[in-house]
Parts: sequence; C-alpha cells; structure tokens
Amino acid sequence: MYYRKLGSSGLEVSAIALGTWAVGGGPWWGESDDNESIKAIHAAIDAGVNLIDTAPVYGFGHSEEVVGRAVRGRREKVVIASKCGLWWGDESGTPYFELSGRKVRNCLEPRTIRLEVENSLRRLGVDCIDLMQTHKQVGPGETRIADTMACLMQLRAEGKIREIGVSTCTPAQMDEYLAAGILVSNQPRYSMLDRSIEADLLPYCRSHNIAVLAYTPLEQGLLTGKIGVDTEIAPEQFRNKLSWFAPDKRRKALQVLDGWRPLTEKYGCTMAQLVLAWTIAQPGVTAALCGARKVSHAVENAGAGAVALGADDIARMRRDVEAVAPAA
Repeated sequence: MYYRKLGSSGLEVSAIALGTWAVGGGPWWGESDDNESIKAIHAAIDAGVNLIDTAPVYGFGHSEEVVGRAVRGRREKVVIASKCGLWWGDESGTPYFELSGRKVRNCLEPRTIRLEVENSLRRLGVDCIDLMQTHKQVGPGETRIADTMACLMQLRAEGKIREIGVSTCTPAQMDEYLAAGILVSNQPRYSMLDRSIEADLLPYCRSHNIAVLAYTPLEQGLLTGKIGVDTEIAPEQFRNKLSWFAPDKRRKALQVLDGWRPLTEKYGCTMAQLVLAWTIAQPGVTAALCGARKVSHAVENAGAGAVALGADDIARMRRDVEAVAPAA
C-alpha cells in the first residue's frame, strides 16, 4: 500500500481509502448488515487502509456509529475523517433535500458545526476527529467562510478535531478558507470518466499543498466491470442518478474496460484494481475513496494500493477514456 502526506499536515494516509456512505444504509443503498460492514472495515485496515471517511448524514448517524464500533481497539491504526454542514437538527440553513422523513439543510453556521462535531465524537466514540471536512459549501449571502473557518480553527485548538478539510469546494472558496486558517484537503468527485477537476482544482491543490481525496473513482461500481449493460438497478438507488448508467453510455464504458483485459493479466490485478491504480497515479490525487460493505470488496480495493502501472499504460488508458469521455 502506498502512503502519502495529507496535504500540509503531519498525517500520512493510504492511497486507497475506505468510504462509508453505503454503510449507513437507507433508501439510496438498501439495508446494510452492520456486522458484515464491520468485518469489511476490519479487513480494509488489515490490508493497509488507514483512512476511513464517514459523515453524519450517511444513514443519519448510522455510518458513524458503525465506524465507531469497528475502530474500537484499533484507533491508533486509523485516520478518521468526518464532515459537517448537512444538518437536520432544526430550521437553520438552506433546504437541500428530504429523505426518510428528515429535512436536510445546508448549514455551516458555527453553532451547528459545534453541535455536529460533538454528535460525531459521541457516535464515533473518540476524543478527536482526525479530519473534519465541510460537506457542501453554502451559497452567497449565507454563513461567511471566514466564520466557518474560525469555528473549525477553534475546535482544532481545543483538540476536538486535528485537521480541517473541505468537500466540493472551488479554488475561489479555498482561497477564502486559506485566508482564515489551515486547510489540508479537498474531497471532490473524480473518476476517469469525470475528470472535470483537472482543469483548475487539481492544479490549484497541487500548488497549495492541499490533498485531493477523490470520491466515486469507480463510478458506483460501473468501472469494476462487474455491472453489465443489462444489469437492472432498482429505481430508487443512487446509481440511477448518474449519467454513465444510462444504457448507451454504460455500453461505451464497458467496451473500454473490455479492451483493458490484457492489462489486468499483465499486472495480475482485477479491473477495479487497474482503474483505482490509474486514479491514484494521476498528478495531484492523494487518495481514492472506495466504498465497501463486504470483506471481499474491501480486500480487492485495498490491493490496488500495491499496483504500480507503467507510464505507457497510464497514458494509453487516458487516451482510451478520453475517446469516450472528452474533457468538459
């Protein structure tokens, strides 16, 4: 497993990280077996994964609770990342979505951030959260980034969080965060089929020593090669919200994967491992966040951290994906 510095922090994180959105269960992902999820988390840690990413809104606290159970007795082996900013405790903030009878609001007010951090500490069963990330940035005219960052810096000084990160944050917004405090990471959407951040965000983060934690690198399983053209997906599942799951686009993506079968043989890896190895080989990408609720998936994903692709193959794979997914 490759390990990399988390931006300007003193933390080192695995190039393959474990995302736990699906561990929270709920309508978007279907019911989860908590015991199986805990086994998957243990398997990931045993395979060298040390970065575990969660959030309060994942299952409305359930993901954090499961992660907390899983890391008990293994705390020193993991870097725990959680988030704040998607709030359902009261009417503060701006309406964002409704799910399971709860009205989730986008809110980064200092008062609600403090409440979220205290709730996350309790659910996770820890004294300090290693990386606290703002989940979704608020719009103009809402809470100032300077006020949000002042609160996070105070929580850092109190020892309740160790480092500060952001998610879905633009370079202009990161400028404001950096002007008000210490920022070590950004968590954007990135996969070989969605490379839009290469235009500005990746170069910005490289030049400012900010880690990039890429989520959805396997496009919700499409890039594992295990989902076929005719695979039926339940209408309520989150995958149906992604454009690459439309039949025509799905077929194009799968044709590209088929052309890489010789590469999986060359490197002795699975298709998912090949795709993840390509992702973490991209300049500026620190880690790829991969979800797993089964031991086999956790172990397979972790194995990508030991696959070293040759420069020619990395370039060839880029040419292939650019042919079906041109830069935006």
